[in-house]
Amino acid sequence: MNEADPARQKADAEFISHDDLVALLETIFRRAGMADWVAAVQARNCAGAERDGSKSHGLFRVPGYVSTLASGWVDGRAEPVVEDVADAFVRVDAMNGFAQPALARGTPLLLEKVKRSGIALLAMRNSHHFGALWPDVEPFAERGLVALSFVNSFACVVPVGGRKPVYGTNPIAFAAPRAGGDPIVFDQSSSALANGDVRIAAREGRMLPEGSGVDRTGAPTTDPKAILDGGALLPFGGYKGASLAMMVEILAAALTGGQFSFEVDWSGHPGAETPRTGQLLVVIDPEAGGGRRFAERVEQLIGRIRDAGQERLPGDRRHDNRRAAARDGIPIQRSVLADLRARASSGAQPN
Repeated sequence: MNEADPARQKADAEFISHDDLVALLETIFRRAGMADWVAAVQARNCAGAERDGSKSHGLFRVPGYVSTLASGWVDGRAEPVVEDVADAFVRVDAMNGFAQPALARGTPLLLEKVKRSGIALLAMRNSHHFGALWPDVEPFAERGLVALSFVNSFACVVPVGGRKPVYGTNPIAFAAPRAGGDPIVFDQSSSALANGDVRIAAREGRMLPEGSGVDRTGAPTTDPKAILDGGALLPFGGYKGASLAMMVEILAAALTGGQFSFEVDWSGHPGAETPRTGQLLVVIDPEAGGGRRFAERVEQLIGRIRDAGQERLPGDRRHDNRRAAARDGIPIQRSVLADLRARASSGAQPN
């Protein structure tokens, strides 16, 4: 169904609470092979993305989680290893597990170091990140901290003038507290589009905007199927996006010890979709350097932005969707919800 038809979508939807959706996803993920605590983390991440309107990182990802677990490419029961390596440096080996549970295990030590030093890094390797990146940084802003995160992916983006993919979509996420409202949070890929958006467009039969990608010969194309079938995405903004993609590879792979996007090879695991790469988080306490009016200063900037004519700020749509979901429930197409319930009720629990 075309996502550009919201009235029809709403008519075809059933509304479900966030907590009920989390419980449903937990059951699916446990049956697929995740440990209970991993399933809980991943379910909240996936349900939160759907609740907040990030459709390409919400329920759309569930079949990919299940097929990747079935392929043996990712370990859904991995126990991350947290390493205290320096005064302001935490390393986490995700042990071929998902990134979000590894981040959850490393966060307590990271916060201790931020409190002591005013800034700290968390470098993660051997991790599979398959969801939106903003949920990784927003909780830090809710604590009054500033956070940035960088994740590389599987090679699906060509360098400027290139014909072969080298970079992943390589998103960057940023979050900061403000005095007058929800935190400022953005999550953007360094590619023209997220890979999930291309897949949704292909499924729905929609063409993409000019400048989205190239086909297998390197020729520009707006056909999502041509991009997915041996083609590649383009970086946004030409050289500017490509520079950011390269920076993310360096920070998320070279610095952490994770794989570069072009090193990801899941060819021996049919059904695998999650990239095994790396992730870097930088967390800052703005008060450590005497910035006790930091949130007020951010609010001052926001006021000037609004006065200049920008009505919507990064994260506004997500927070609006979140409030609507708390009031009315999360709208989910009945066919999608029926599939989720069937997945949750079938199969045997893993040992």
